[in-house]
Amino acid sequence: MSKIFSICNQKGGVGKTTTSVNLSAALSLNNKKVLLIDMDPQGNATMGSGLSKYDLDYSLADLLLGNNKNPQEVICKAEEGFDLIPSNQALTFAEVKLLEFANRELVLKSILEGVKKDYDFIIIDCPPSLNILTVNALAVSDSVIIPTQCEYYALEGLTALLETIDKIKISVNESLKIGGILRTMYDPRNNLAQDVSAELENHFGKDVLNTIIPRNVSLAEAPSHGSSIISYDRGSKGSMSYLALAGEIVKISK
Repeated sequence: MSKIFSICNQKGGVGKTTTSVNLSAALSLNNKKVLLIDMDPQGNATMGSGLSKYDLDYSLADLLLGNNKNPQEVICKAEEGFDLIPSNQALTFAEVKLLEFANRELVLKSILEGVKKDYDFIIIDCPPSLNILTVNALAVSDSVIIPTQCEYYALEGLTALLETIDKIKISVNESLKIGGILRTMYDPRNNLAQDVSAELENHFGKDVLNTIIPRNVSLAEAPSHGSSIISYDRGSKGSMSYLALAGEIVKISK
């Protein structure tokens, strides 16, 4: 049975797309059938997977609006081995139009009904805001992975996001749970990073994933090559960390 994870944080710049692409690639390398859904109008996960967001026949927006009702015609194959439902700026228009739909929170759930059986994991890269796109992602997800930078405002942002998740559980998805808080861009030489990391473990205990994603030059470079860190620099600390994360996600999903 497919496990659906939303990669979500209302705060921008915390590594959501980096995590979505690299976790998808790492799971694929572990012989898992993976579908990555780019739920962000910026289309960064699409570009980071080696596809041009400017040259798409169909995108997620077409599925959400019913312009194309066949997900198989929209799904692309990324060079990294996983499947991708790509996105571009058209998703901004779809976001506005979705507000007119009767069951607007459940459109993505309806789309995935016919394809989720084909995958071990479905990873959804959410936009950095709580809008109808994020609500659709959370409504269909089993779990939420929350990338979090170990910086001053991390705890405050996390508290707000957890309140949002609780509201989603009450309204549209009572089985939604926290898949894990993922510490990203971690620099062990930074005293503040160490303090915040310890504080996260203090406050959230077992909800904090064991894997820590380091601040790594190769991780920052890989997207500009349309590549995961695993293909771009397999031996880097960033690559090793995402391979470890994939192992941890497989383990907690059993």
